[in-house]
Amino acid sequence: LVSMQFLQILSRKMGSLEVLSQIPFCQKQFPYTSLSTSACVYSKKKKGNSYEQVDQEKYKNLVHSVTSYKTSAQTPQTILEEDNLLYGPPAKHTPPIKAGTKTPKNWVPLINPSKRILPASSDSKVPMKIGLQRTKMPSVTRILQQTLSPQQVFYLERWKQKMIEELGKEGFEEYTKNLFLQGELFHSALESMFLSEETAARDQGEDDVVAGYLSSVEHVLEDISEVKALESGVHHETLQYLGLVDCVAKYRGQLCVIDWKTSEKPKPFLQNTYDNPLQVAAYIGAINHDANYDFQVRCGLIVVAYKDGSPAHPHFMDPDLCSQYWNKWLLRLEEYRDKN
Repeated sequence: LVSMQFLQILSRKMGSLEVLSQIPFCQKQFPYTSLSTSACVYSKKKKGNSYEQVDQEKYKNLVHSVTSYKTSAQTPQTILEEDNLLYGPPAKHTPPIKAGTKTPKNWVPLINPSKRILPASSDSKVPMKIGLQRTKMPSVTRILQQTLSPQQVFYLERWKQKMIEELGKEGFEEYTKNLFLQGELFHSALESMFLSEETAARDQGEDDVVAGYLSSVEHVLEDISEVKALESGVHHETLQYLGLVDCVAKYRGQLCVIDWKTSEKPKPFLQNTYDNPLQVAAYIGAINHDANYDFQVRCGLIVVAYKDGSPAHPHFMDPDLCSQYWNKWLLRLEEYRDKN
């Protein structure tokens, strides 16, 4: 009975309690107990179903628009605008400015301006095969090997030591010997194919270690035509170096120096071929300054073949790229001259 009377008193005083609950806490004239009673009553009211007192018809359209919108209102543009407001515009990366590109002291052009180019002949000719001259001139391979950077030397030595630990010294020597042998057989098989001995080369390749390599380059060979030179010696008359070119032919209509490489690991990018682009550029320059060749070359192609038969990676070098590597080759050549 006492509790019933207390509730009736509270209900009559509800209006005054609501007023009390709206007075800021900072006003000292209201005791702490009055605020506590108001909070208690407010918590009891929340337990009831307050949605019954909401005008459903009034907010019907608002509720429908919110619940029916299934996609986010954000777009890439709005997200960028918000990020700009919060964090400012994005800082664009600017590569460091190089102090200056090193240029060769004695620069020689890649293309020989004094060489007379004969008109292309439609008659089929046997590819050139000039023997390599045995002179005191250094080879391209020797120059590149003796001018490796300290970083290249470090990684090569580390790889060598790792292989010796796994295979032993004799095993490593046998491993490198087999690699060279496979490369020679692969080049011989390609040469036979280009000399119209395709059937014999394929029959040979099916039974030996080059079968996978030949299968690997099959899709590249479809784009090669008009072979002009095979395993042919070249020498640069002005710069005095020599080399042995794998192949000179047209690749998709562009005359190229073609370098065939074998690899056990994928090399999908030109940078994975290390110094091979410099080697190709050196051969291009040598051909263009060699009187034995009545043509000039502006492009290069590095084909990386794989023993497991997976598609080879052809890396085409356009004239601009060849010129860049030609300058790098001239610097390596100067470094070799200074050391020797």
